[in-house]
Amino acid sequence: MHFNNKTVFITGASRGIGKAIALKLAAAGANIIVAAKSVQENPKLGGTIYSAAKEIEEAGGKALAIQCDIRDENQIENAVNKAVDTFGGIDILINNASAISLTPTEQTEPKRFDLMFNINVRGTFLVSKACIPHLKKGLNPHILTLSPPLNMDMKWFAGHLAYTLSKYNMSMIALGLAAELKKYNIAVNALWPRTTIATAAVQNLLGGDALMKMSRTPEILADAAYYILSKPSNSYSGQTLIDEQVLAAEGISNLDKYAVVPGGQLFDDLFI
Repeated sequence: MHFNNKTVFITGASRGIGKAIALKLAAAGANIIVAAKSVQENPKLGGTIYSAAKEIEEAGGKALAIQCDIRDENQIENAVNKAVDTFGGIDILINNASAISLTPTEQTEPKRFDLMFNINVRGTFLVSKACIPHLKKGLNPHILTLSPPLNMDMKWFAGHLAYTLSKYNMSMIALGLAAELKKYNIAVNALWPRTTIATAAVQNLLGGDALMKMSRTPEILADAAYYILSKPSNSYSGQTLIDEQVLAAEGISNLDKYAVVPGGQLFDDLFI
């Protein structure tokens, strides 16, 4: 059990990519902190911290469901303290929680701008900050952030400037922390999909059923995360990685099993 007794703190783990990573690591023996807001199910989104925790335990791991809005530093501190009190420490942090609004500048309301920056940027920064003291004591400690490679080509900013700024900030936090925490042998990397992923956000906000059928399942990111987090933390750090590249490095080139529609056309992700 590669992650046996390791404790993994995952933001936004009640559904989608965060839950898929949680289930993958739970099957390898990990303790999972499900840190997310949802305690009552929204039919459009599905899943709560409690339903995710139940699935995690059924997959073979131990789970602790904690309601946590990462816009609130007190809730972050409370969640981290509960995690440490329950499992004795934190070995891995997954910064997965994120907000999206693909609007041009004139159509981006201040509250939408603030939501993305409060969750994507401020939340990622503060959760990382709160976990660092515990990661310093962790076994092969890693931080993995779900954010894209940095590319200053203007086309990645046009059409959704506020969202791009917020996601690039997440990647910059990852790269900055990789350098800052190198002396503690804490690995920090970012991970992003090459294609769109079949999640509630894609279904509800981006392209509905049509785009879902051109997407891959969250399991491709879960598998990529598994390989990244298995690497030695004193050397495998400071990278912005693409899921396909991670799997290719492991000798995995046939990715058909991840397609929602096997053999179907795939849609490139926003930043690829």
